[in-house]
Amino acid sequence: MAHPQMFDERDPYYLRVRELALELPGTDMKVSHGRPAFFTSKVFAYYGGSVRTPDGEWAQHHQSLIVLPDSDERAALQQHPCGYSPAYLGPYGWVGIDLDTSTDWTEVAELLDASFRQTAGKRLIAQLDARP
Repeated sequence: MAHPQMFDERDPYYLRVRELALELPGTDMKVSHGRPAFFTSKVFAYYGGSVRTPDGEWAQHHQSLIVLPDSDERAALQQHPCGYSPAYLGPYGWVGIDLDTSTDWTEVAELLDASFRQTAGKRLIAQLDARP
C-alpha cells in the first residue's frame, strides 16, 4: 500500500528547501513514505517528519528539514529550540529542524551542504568544492 502524500507542493518552506537542495550537484528528489527525499546515490535530506509522543501518538513536523549532520554538529542541533529527533531516523544520527518565519535560510543551506557531504560520493563533493 502506497503512503499518502504528506506535504503540500505549494508550501513555501518546501519550495525553498527544494530549491536549495536541488542546487547541489547530482541531486534529485523523490517522494519516499509520503515525504520529499533529496538524494544523490543516498538520501541526504527529507522534508517533514514525525515523532512518537510519550502517549504513543504521532506528532507531525510537516514544515521541517531532516538532515544527517556530522557528529560535532549533531548535539548542538538537538539542543536547538527548533530541533527534534525524528522517528526511525533519529537513532541513526539524523536531526529534524522545524522551519518557520524566523528560519535562517543561510543556516538551512549549510545544513543541506553538510548532510550532502556525509552521503555523496567523492566526485560530487569535488564538483561542489569546485564551484565559485
